Formats: sequence, structure tokens, C-alpha cells
Amino acid sequence: MKRLIKQVFGSTSPGDIFFDLITFDRLITRPVIHLIYWAGLSLLLLSAFGVLGATVGIAMREEAPWGWFLAVPFLIGGLLFVFAGILLWRSFCEFYVAIFRIADDLRFLRKEAETASRQAPVAPAPEPRPTLDPQAPIDMGDPKDVMDSPFTNVRPAKEN
Repeated sequence: MKRLIKQVFGSTSPGDIFFDLITFDRLITRPVIHLIYWAGLSLLLLSAFGVLGATVGIAMREEAPWGWFLAVPFLIGGLLFVFAGILLWRSFCEFYVAIFRIADDLRFLRKEAETASRQAPVAPAPEPRPTLDPQAPIDMGDPKDVMDSPFTNVRPAKEN
């Protein structure tokens, strides 16, 4: 039990656990969702047994073979619904586990960024950019070279 508490909360001290619960530093939903998954899965398996029992009840109610012809599609359809329910329940629970793992990863990245910002050396100041003199003439390049700069080069007018 201590191992489970240490895995969930990171500490077995009651004060640390209480502080983590009040401040939401640790999320307990991830371990709880596993219990919820198994409980839901057991309910779905019970419904599969219910489908099987209903199928047998339908087959036994009719003395003629029509009861079996009715029971087989009910069994197949019921088990398909149960199987689809199991897949949906699994995907629903996996979604929540993934969301909480993302939250744990973001917490880890934030912690790493904070420690890196404390340990990172101060970067040297960037060199100042040279300023342009507004009175200096602008070099337009060769006016015949179209690939030089089509936006600043003035093209000569076409002669007819």
C-alpha cells in the first residue's frame, strides 16, 4: 500500500499528501480512472452474460425451432453491442489517461524550464545594428538585370 501511495503522491507523509490534494499539485484522477475502467468493464461483462441468458430464455420459450432462429440473431447482435461498448469504454478511459499524462508532462517541462532558467548563463548583449544614412544615395543595381530586384529596379519603357 505504501508503494502505491508513494507512486501516486511521490511521498508517504500525510502532510505532503494533504498539501498535494489541497493545492492540486498532484492529480489523483489518473490512478482512480484505472479503477473506474475495471468497474465499467466488469459491468459490460455482466451485460454480456445477460445477453447470453436472454438468448437462452428466448430459445427455451418457444418449443418450435423458431425460438432458436430468433435467439441466434439476438445473441450475435447483443454480443456485438457489448463488444462495441467495451471498445468505447476503453477509448473513453484512455482519453482521460492521456489528458492527465499530458498534464504531468507539462508539469515536468515547466519544472525543467524553471531550473534551466536559474542555471543558464546570461547571454551577451547583441551588437548594435548599423544605422542607415537617409542622405546616402541608394544603389539601384543594373537596370537591365531583372532578377536583381524587380521591386526597386526601374524598368525602361518598351518601345513600339
